[in-house]
Amino acid sequence: MPSAPSARSAARSAARVLGLAALTLLATAPHAAAAEGWSLAPAGGGRPSFYAEGTPGSALQDTVSVTNSGGHPVTVRLTGSGVPVTFAEPTVRVPARTRADVPFTVTVPAGVAPGDRTGTLVAKDADGRTATARVRLRVGGPALSALTVEHVAVHGDRITYELVNRGTTVLAPKLAVRAHGLFGRVLLDRTARTLPVRLAPGTRTELSEPWPGHPALDAVDVRLTATAADGAHDTAGTEARFVPWGAVVGVAGAVTAGAAVTVVRLRGRRAGQAAEPVSMDVELTGAAR
Repeated sequence: MPSAPSARSAARSAARVLGLAALTLLATAPHAAAAEGWSLAPAGGGRPSFYAEGTPGSALQDTVSVTNSGGHPVTVRLTGSGVPVTFAEPTVRVPARTRADVPFTVTVPAGVAPGDRTGTLVAKDADGRTATARVRLRVGGPALSALTVEHVAVHGDRITYELVNRGTTVLAPKLAVRAHGLFGRVLLDRTARTLPVRLAPGTRTELSEPWPGHPALDAVDVRLTATAADGAHDTAGTEARFVPWGAVVGVAGAVTAGAAVTVVRLRGRRAGQAAEPVSMDVELTGAAR
């Protein structure tokens, strides 16, 4: 068996070998990880995400950094989602151990409602790897709630109309429907109810109301009243005539047929020379002789 001093010497040698191996791994591991590593972040450092604030129609500028900590160049393509973003260079080639700063512009849409919105900047390389950076956009300006009712029309058993958001806030409109016939008789009276739509600022939607029990014969005045939060409201209407055209056509046909019979009889009497004199009742028909 080896002596104690020899064993201790062998142990110290083994420890030195293991220590050198560990140092070698620690020295090379970061470089191996960085060889494929690149990242996306707001330029300047110290910011976890982007923040922009502006009024509708304004253009806000900032810069994003693509940092390539690897040993080979990388090419990435930059895109944005959630907010309108335009990059100065949508495709960027970044050499090894280099950072590329890319300016970009966030455009606040005209007519958009005030409030907070979120978006994302996305970088993607040729291998499909992606990195993202968040964008928070605060839209300023006064909150205006405005709503109009337009193009009201009656088509048989349906009332069609359009709702238009003329303000800067998202609306959840309610609708009330009322219809009067001749002499003010109430034919339809529906209290305000919330519609299954949400209207974004500057948008319009076409809707309809069923009216299966509409009158068969009447002159009708239809009124639609739309309301929403913060005092938004509008009323619009139209006039409609309900006529049972089948019955009208039947009466007209009967009248026409009666006139034809009368003419035939008159012609028959004129053709026959021995016919009796025309009575006074026939003269009262008004037919020209």
